[in-house]
Amino acid sequence: MTQQLNTQVFAYAKQLAENAFKAHALTIKGLEQVAELQLAALEKQTQATAEFIAQAVEVRDIDALRGLWEKGASLTREQAEGAVSVTKEVVAVAQKTAESLNALLQEQQKAANEAVAAPVAAIKKAAAAAK
Repeated sequence: MTQQLNTQVFAYAKQLAENAFKAHALTIKGLEQVAELQLAALEKQTQATAEFIAQAVEVRDIDALRGLWEKGASLTREQAEGAVSVTKEVVAVAQKTAESLNALLQEQQKAANEAVAAPVAAIKKAAAAAK
């Protein structure tokens, strides 16, 4: 009886460890995707800002300053739109990761329920046969 209990506990612990590893891998994958999106956005914004600063250094008269003002407003709008776009993509990655983790959790709950139900059913069957 003890051996059977030890075997079941070991099997459940093994399954729990495997699922924890899968959950960790899913989470890390999601974090990597988010980091890639954010780094790409940062690189793009940094390059656009550097180009804007290079143009600002070359301003010599009021007309050039007006043109620079318009470019600055345009740059700000583009960067805000880019930030919104990246945020949407990050939310999509987070949602996909959460859905994957939820599916993994449901799979684990189903397996745990089956693991508990099987011995109970065997006991009921043995009790019915003993009558």
